[in-house]
Amino acid sequence: MWFRNLLVYRLTQDIPLDAEALETALAAKPARSCASQELSTYGFIAPFGKGDDAPLVHVSGDFLLIAARKEERILPGSVVRDALKEKVDEIEAEQMRKVYKKERDQLKDEIVQTFLPRAFIRKSATFAAIAPKQGLILVDSASAKRAEDLLSTLREAIGSLPVRPLTVKIAPSATLTDWVKTQQAAADFTVLDECELRDTHEDGGVVRCKRQDLTSDEIQLHMTAGKQVTQLSLAWQDKLSFMLDDKLVVKRLRFEDLLQDQAEQDGGDDDLGQQDASFTLMMLTLVEFLPQLFEALGGEDTPQGI
Repeated sequence: MWFRNLLVYRLTQDIPLDAEALETALAAKPARSCASQELSTYGFIAPFGKGDDAPLVHVSGDFLLIAARKEERILPGSVVRDALKEKVDEIEAEQMRKVYKKERDQLKDEIVQTFLPRAFIRKSATFAAIAPKQGLILVDSASAKRAEDLLSTLREAIGSLPVRPLTVKIAPSATLTDWVKTQQAAADFTVLDECELRDTHEDGGVVRCKRQDLTSDEIQLHMTAGKQVTQLSLAWQDKLSFMLDDKLVVKRLRFEDLLQDQAEQDGGDDDLGQQDASFTLMMLTLVEFLPQLFEALGGEDTPQGI
């Protein structure tokens, strides 16, 4: 269990997050299959293990792991449009009249309901780690929409979830731009070989660099012309590497082999032990890494009253 992306949320109030109570709450919103006329369903699943006995909350030391699954029927818009056009053409030819918007919408709804039971089903899972002592919720996703789906369903399950996306005092793009411009990142951080540069004007250009020496004259010329760094690949200590964007989304998170080997040794021979060991080591690493990252970016911005 190694997260590949990170969206970080700050709990703005102290709320009890007892594992046993949380287990009971999540059980009231389980994942289930779509009924024949349902477009989608959403609910909680066991993060590790399978079957009815697998817990919905995995506890490891001071950390909790939960997971939610979305099941949705995939109905391509082109299929619906083609069927609708065929039906409209048929009515207009047979009845010698025009089909207007209200009737078109009604026909479209009927077509969708007819096709739904035969639509393909797609399942996707989203994982989230809760660190109550640090007041953080970490969602393994680069999509704010997917994270909000999980958090809002969690809020419904437990009744209250006062969280907000974690922010910093200085615009991240300003700090990232300074690191590339001065060719020097904060302590324990190393600038790697990938970045995105954007012009500050609304219709300005975008330059994406991959496997590029970011200290080169070419990159520096772009920055002299006023472009800002909006994504930058970085490494932290010798433990992980990642891509950070100007909205504080951590993408392509990769834990180095040394950590993965250690988790493999700690986990023993069974699959559940391996998953637990990797989750534990991941979280111990992240709760050390994230405060350093936010401090390097100017410090966490905490509104008054929090």
